[in-house]
Amino acid sequence: MITENEVLKQGLKSVAEKMLIAARTAPKGKGMNNLLISIADSDDILEISAKMKEIGERTGARAFIRDSENIKLAPYMLLLAAKINPVNLMICGSCGFKNCAEKNNHPEIPCVFNITDLGIAVGSAVALAADHRVDNRIMYTVGIAVKELGLLGDEAAVIFGIPVSATSKNPFFDR
Repeated sequence: MITENEVLKQGLKSVAEKMLIAARTAPKGKGMNNLLISIADSDDILEISAKMKEIGERTGARAFIRDSENIKLAPYMLLLAAKINPVNLMICGSCGFKNCAEKNNHPEIPCVFNITDLGIAVGSAVALAADHRVDNRIMYTVGIAVKELGLLGDEAAVIFGIPVSATSKNPFFDR
């Protein structure tokens, strides 16, 4: 006999993998891939949770502590990051600089296209989760912890986490 818990865990892993694919295949500016995408499992989630709690205690930002507890209820979590890598357009200025050449003098400032691509990828991923009736929530707090831990590498500039769960009540909306 296959238990409900086994089916839920296997199903959530499958949905997380499909979310990764949905994010990867989402449209990208100039067709350039400037995203980093991974799936965190329970061990990774515990490490991220501990870092989130530490950030909350260090800064007084209670949302980090709250979210650190919520993500422990997820067996998997999608991690999505945008690199800072301008698409090198001659005319744009959407980032506030005249063009990509001028923006490149400020490597800490994200390219608008990279951030837009991240948003579209996040939207595609959570839409797929919703299509499968999987509880999820986009969390910037996860991204801050992942960045401090360096889990996605030095190129990851802006990061979001999307924990997934299948319970009677979405655990990521306990506010």
